[in-house]
Order: sequence, then C-alpha cells, then structure tokens
Amino acid sequence: MMCEEMRAEDNVSTITGFVLLGFSDLPNLQGLLFGVFSIIYVIVLIGNSLIIIITRLDAALETPMYFFLANFSSLEICYVSVTLPRILVNLWTQDRSISVLGCATQMCFFLMLGATECSLLAVMAYDRYVAICNPLHYPLVMNHELCLQLAAGAWIGGIPVQIGQTCQVFSLPFCGSNQINHFFCDIPPLIKLACGDTSLNEMCVYVVVTLFAMIPFLLILGSYVKIISTILKFPSARGRSKAFSTCSSHLIVVLLFFGSASITYLRPKSSHSAGTDKLLSLFYTIVTPMFNPMIYSLRNKDVIAALKRLLLKKIVW
Repeated sequence: MMCEEMRAEDNVSTITGFVLLGFSDLPNLQGLLFGVFSIIYVIVLIGNSLIIIITRLDAALETPMYFFLANFSSLEICYVSVTLPRILVNLWTQDRSISVLGCATQMCFFLMLGATECSLLAVMAYDRYVAICNPLHYPLVMNHELCLQLAAGAWIGGIPVQIGQTCQVFSLPFCGSNQINHFFCDIPPLIKLACGDTSLNEMCVYVVVTLFAMIPFLLILGSYVKIISTILKFPSARGRSKAFSTCSSHLIVVLLFFGSASITYLRPKSSHSAGTDKLLSLFYTIVTPMFNPMIYSLRNKDVIAALKRLLLKKIVW
C-alpha cells in the first residue's frame, strides 16, 4: 500500500508523454480541417519559395530590402514547418500523443523562430527607415556586411534565451492530466498543466516577451513614426504613394503578427481560455505566414515585375 502511494506521488514528475488535443472537439470536421491545413501548407511553401527564388535570380531585386525579405520568407517556411506537419499527422492518424522530448523540441524551435521573426521584422523596419529618411546614405549604411550581420543577429540572437526558457518550463513538475488543450506545444497550455507555484515561470515569460517582442515592436513603431512624418513632407503625391506602398506591406504583417502574439503571451494565466488561445495562435503561426507572400507580392510592383520576367524566361525556354 505504501509503495502504491509513493508511486502516485512520483507520478508528478514521471510523465513520459503528452496528448495534443488540437481540434478533437470538432470530430465531424477532421477531414475538412486536414484538407484546409494541407492547402495552407502548400500555399506557404510555394508562395514563400517563389519570393526566395525571385529575389535570388532577379538582379533588380539585389537590394537590402529584398535580401531581408528572402530571409523572412525562409523563416516563415521554417516557422510553419514546426507546427503544421504535426497538426496534419494528428488529423490524419488521430494519434495525438507526443513524447516529452518531442514536445520540448517543438516548443524550443517554435520559440527560437518566433524570436527571430520579431527581430527580423525590426531589422526590416530599420531598413525602410534608412531608405526613406536617409536615402543618400542608404547604400553606405546598409552595406552587404551590415546586412549579413543584422540577419545573422536576428537568426541566432534568441537561441540561448529560448533554450533556457524551454528548460525552465520542462523542469516544472507535471501532475494530473497530460492533455494539452492546444494544437502544438506552447508555454501557456503547458504551464496550466504544471503543479505548484508557476509565478516565476510566468514572470520569465513576461520578461522574455518584453525583450524579444515588445522592444522590437516599439523600435518598429518609432521607425514608422519617423518614416510617416518624412513621407508626408515629400513634395509630390506620386513620391508619397510609392514610399507608402513599400512600407504598408511590412506594417500589415507587423500588426497581424505582434497583435495576436502579444495578446497570447502577455495575458495572465487565469485569463487564458483554450478556444481563444487556439484562435490567436492560428493567426501568428499559420494565417500570417500564408498571407505574407500575397501581401508582399501583390502590393509590390517590383516583385510582380520580377515574377513576370521569370515566367517569360520559362516560356521562352
């Protein structure tokens, strides 16, 4: 009897796997959801790959702006690939189990790539700031070496912090249910499963979100205040229109991503609801990456022209 009680107590820290409930509350829509998410994944892969190919092959797009856009498209493919394939497997097989190591790995890569996205969006805003506010110094300031350094910093800057945060979350004792009411391993639903006091973990989440989300967002906001004030001083309406068109796409993406992500991570644990968390997460993990190629290409005459040139070359060949 005593041994059984000891085993029950030990169960707090011996969970060997989790169950991602995902969209199991919609049993009649599993097939439809699989089809929809499959189409979205194909759109993300093709759309972002096209942008990478165009910016690499077209000499007219060999500028810092399109260098960062190619990096951003590569990031979006990686970012979506952390969550969507797993969602598709769960919907197809109806096997929603995931090991602790698999869950930790998914969350770690998701957080690292999320931090990269925040940083890269801030870098892209800085690029637009220099291009519009200091056009004469733009080629000198945004030289190839600086572009490489900024891109590398965005990609690797958040890795140590996010690995540490992942280790901290998975060092918590988990008891009771092992069912994660989400479609991927994320911090809020995992903290909900933890036993005992998680206030330190929640505080660390706020600190990390402030460091990797709020500070970049404020930098982007400051850049765009300066950009808009400069654009409004342009003498010609055509110049203002062209300047706004190069910035509006980036601003739309920033608002979609930062808006939904900040609400998810900055809310207190008590106010989290599974339905709201899933809806917000869909925006910044799947919907935004799907629309990014459309936002950046359909609103950008240079990208459309480059795509036409690429298609014409293929037809000629």
